[in-house]
Amino acid sequence: MKSERGRPRSFDTDIALDSALKVFWKHGFQSASLSELTKATGLSKPSLYSAFGDKRSLYLKALERYLGLLVELHAARLTEEPDGRLAIESFLRSLTKMLTNPSLPGGCFIINGTADFDGPSVPKEVETALSQALKGTENLVNQRILQAQSDGQLPANIDPQDFCILLSTLIAGLAMKAKSGETEANLNLGITATMRAWPS
Repeated sequence: MKSERGRPRSFDTDIALDSALKVFWKHGFQSASLSELTKATGLSKPSLYSAFGDKRSLYLKALERYLGLLVELHAARLTEEPDGRLAIESFLRSLTKMLTNPSLPGGCFIINGTADFDGPSVPKEVETALSQALKGTENLVNQRILQAQSDGQLPANIDPQDFCILLSTLIAGLAMKAKSGETEANLNLGITATMRAWPS
């Protein structure tokens, strides 16, 4: 006798994952409780684990979705604009709009998550994934700076890595200020001031 096939899931996994993403975005891995995750997704603990695995697996899936739906959208600003300075400024302003979006948890999922580093309940895989995601953003900015220099839009005597560190520090600061409730307008003032440092 053939075994019965499992019943199809009666929920949308993408919607459930988006709900879990917002919980992790707001609280990080360590402080996101199972009760908050089940409440947000509308799933029981068995259903949540059946669909996504344990908390670690769910977090990693949420991070992957964050990178796919949000970060890549902003990263496109770096390649669509031919002028290097304008490309990076557009990227920063697009990112800031997301960081301060009132319908989202506030700040950056990745930066918020790094606050849990070395926490007693944070798996090494989570720390590694967040570090790689952070480095990935830095690499995108660095590549755009290198391209601008190659295109003659940045003086040859400027160290691209130093300039990338400046912009990466700005991004981290924007994320932290947004998390604390700073407005998009005020954060954009900081972007304007920083972009004035673009060497001519």
